[in-house]
Amino acid sequence: MADHTLVFIVLGLTLAAFVWGRFRYDLVALSALLACVILGLVPGEEAFHGFGHPAVITVAAVLVLSRGFERSGVVDVIAEQVLKIGDRLFLQLVALTTTVVVLSGFMNNVGALALLLPVAMRLAREHDTSPSLLLMPLAFGSLLGGLMTLIGTPPNIIIASYRGSVTGETFGMFSFFPVGASVALAGLAFIVLLGWRLVPRRAGNASTEAMFDITHYLVEARVGAESKALGWTLRELHHELEEPVPVLAVLREERRYAGHAFLGVLKEDDVLLVEAGPEEMKLLEDKAGLQVGLDPQEESEEEAPVQDEGGQLERDADHQQQQVEKGTPRKTNGFDTEGLELVEAVVRNDSVMVNRTVTQLRLHNQYGMHLVAVARDGSRLRQRLRDIRFQPGDVLLLQGGESNLSDSLATLGCLPLARRNISLGQPRMLLVSIAIFALAIGAMLFDLLPNAIALALAAVVSLLVGVLPLREGYQAVDGPVIVLLAAMIPVGTALETSGGAALVAESLLRLGGTWPVVSILVLLFVTTMMLSDVINNAAAAVLMAPIAVSLANGFEASVDPFLMAVAVSASCAFLTPIGHQSNTLVMGPGGYRFGDYWKMGLPLEMVVMAVAIPMILLVWPL
Repeated sequence: MADHTLVFIVLGLTLAAFVWGRFRYDLVALSALLACVILGLVPGEEAFHGFGHPAVITVAAVLVLSRGFERSGVVDVIAEQVLKIGDRLFLQLVALTTTVVVLSGFMNNVGALALLLPVAMRLAREHDTSPSLLLMPLAFGSLLGGLMTLIGTPPNIIIASYRGSVTGETFGMFSFFPVGASVALAGLAFIVLLGWRLVPRRAGNASTEAMFDITHYLVEARVGAESKALGWTLRELHHELEEPVPVLAVLREERRYAGHAFLGVLKEDDVLLVEAGPEEMKLLEDKAGLQVGLDPQEESEEEAPVQDEGGQLERDADHQQQQVEKGTPRKTNGFDTEGLELVEAVVRNDSVMVNRTVTQLRLHNQYGMHLVAVARDGSRLRQRLRDIRFQPGDVLLLQGGESNLSDSLATLGCLPLARRNISLGQPRMLLVSIAIFALAIGAMLFDLLPNAIALALAAVVSLLVGVLPLREGYQAVDGPVIVLLAAMIPVGTALETSGGAALVAESLLRLGGTWPVVSILVLLFVTTMMLSDVINNAAAAVLMAPIAVSLANGFEASVDPFLMAVAVSASCAFLTPIGHQSNTLVMGPGGYRFGDYWKMGLPLEMVVMAVAIPMILLVWPL
């Protein structure tokens, strides 16, 4: 069997696995690489050269620098200004989308979106706006902004490196700017003037209580003289209940002990502050003999309670709702519960929680956090919390101590939504981080250092001077993306060396033999754009780059317009939530469904193509 046939078979299976989504894309890419090695398509000694490829090093360095911006407070300063724009939806859209477009040009676009996502949620909640009207424009804006510079998005980095291997000269830092900026401005104008009107309005998702109905969860359970749980440890209590009912705190003699840190045994009159629904409340009563709710003396001092189906006597719902949602300290049976914080967080694509359960993560013991509820696609999941495998875009309702909540969320790879005062970074060394980045850009512009070396040096200096700790630097490097790039680069090379890319190009040339070159360029643009809607944009760029060069050679034209077409189209995945991490990240908080994206995404892709093709031909003639 011919080598190019084997390559097509491997790539076909790889693309099918990407679209299926059953396995992580980095594992799929690595499997494709190993298959190519076994089949003799990639020499064994060159199999892992991709890990040292300049494009991979550049992407890793940009991720570290982006996290440095986050921690130094650069974006927090901008966010403070955005929050002052008032309650007009048009102005909110302009401010948020413009800001994310500009930021995405100089830092990782997912990082830029993650930093402004809490700002958008806060605006939606303060002004009673559906977040669905803000979040999709924000996500699409982050993709558009990445088109403007070399470091804005991985496809630009990949295409620049590939051009270097073909012509001996890479694209520079701002080589993408004329085309990218024109496309970004046109896309921005479309989004803020018309596009947002095409986004489905998902009512009620802007508030925690609407999504999770949290008033039914914060309850008290008292240990009585006849309780079975008398003398038990919390571990024994969980074992007896056969259900991990979160114990937030144990209240004893005017003192409060954090649930995850309480190692003693339960005594009479101890009060357990727990997160429990009706089923869990009944378990606490039946299996542990705990008195759930207020005792008779306290009932007479409160407003008339409401009896629910689980036998739980609750306080007035509005009073409890107000205190929990605002995060104010509550006096519970005379005990001060200050220090417990309730927060919403969205699971990022690179989170360690993805495809794992709360038990596997040891969320309580390892991080001192309690999982209260999980929402997916804008509605709360009703299955048992311990059985839920987390997915990117899931919105979690978590509770934990104020002192470590922010660090725990960062370690888990979750982005806080409900509490903007949970710091995304410490505002320090602001000018230092900007200066380091500016020096790296200067070195690239004046050809003092190769792109990968300049950015890697900037990342190392940022770590050395303390812009961010080394631990966070490693966390910033998105392992799956690095493995995907490192594995797919040799596979893309195999597509070229086996003659597969030339074969595809020849087929397209025969198909459009009488067509003008521009028509083939449009076909390449549309094909790459469709591919990036279902697989990672970096993988799409790796696969389409050799085909673009083969097409250019077939027409005896410059490779630059063809490569630029791939760079732009690979980064414009607007039709699905799986095409880009930014789209996935807003799916849960915005309450979007899979079919919502194309309603604004399809006309936006048409706008992008209508502007990009003429600009490419103007700036990079055939």
